[in-house]
Amino acid sequence: MKKNTNPRYSTEGLPPVKNRLFYIYACIIKLVMCVIFGTGAILIGTIALPLFKLIFHPNKNFKKHSRAFVSQTFRFFIFLMKHTKCLDVTVANREEFKTLSSKIIVANHPSILDVVFLISLMPNADCIVRGGLSRSVFSIIIKQLYLVNTMGIEEMYALARETLSEGNNLIIFPEGTRTPRHGVNKFKRGAAHIAYETNTDIQPVYIGGTDKYGLGKHDAFFSFNRTDIYRYNIKLLPQISIREYKEYEPQIATRHLTKKIHSELAAEAYLYDNKII
Repeated sequence: MKKNTNPRYSTEGLPPVKNRLFYIYACIIKLVMCVIFGTGAILIGTIALPLFKLIFHPNKNFKKHSRAFVSQTFRFFIFLMKHTKCLDVTVANREEFKTLSSKIIVANHPSILDVVFLISLMPNADCIVRGGLSRSVFSIIIKQLYLVNTMGIEEMYALARETLSEGNNLIIFPEGTRTPRHGVNKFKRGAAHIAYETNTDIQPVYIGGTDKYGLGKHDAFFSFNRTDIYRYNIKLLPQISIREYKEYEPQIATRHLTKKIHSELAAEAYLYDNKII
């Protein structure tokens, strides 16, 4: 495999490994957790979802119960990870997550586990998934329950409007990919466009904590945080009302909305983790 040479994903500046024995243990645990997660996805897709399709009708009810089930399995997966002593999670507003309904959830994206945490916190979570994952081991779940970003824009608006009208929250990562170790990703306007077209308020979520090396884009698979366990701090930020932006033309409104989303997440990152995103 060709080694990534993009300087934005360089490991330059990483501290030395603090505890080599724990580091090796944590890397092995991460490998085991990947196997468990992949196996679980296959079992859900081949056994649970077909069974749910037989039990729950119409399709709207099937998706509602299936997403809630996926949320529960993700909570169990996080429970397992926490008990390996390699991960810790603090959620500032855990109960408030459960009450969210018909909101567009936007979050920064430091690691591959971000969507797992968000779905685990909201039993009514839908999300927009990048096309590559629809050709992975998770495709059997994704194609039945979530939205893939390879569809046409009008179809995307229609499906987003439908899922939001059913009380689901729609998770979107404005960066479009995981945050690089160096530099920043330009925030895309997709979340703002969908919010504007569906007349939906935006709920920013900040995901912070310790360094996520080993879970970032292009990180070596057998790698882990070099000085600590993975600590996640997840926090709801003030909602962004779409009403304030409806007086503008769509292009102007979505530009302002995207800047607002970025500024809210960036301010939280700098305040609590001294990071620039």
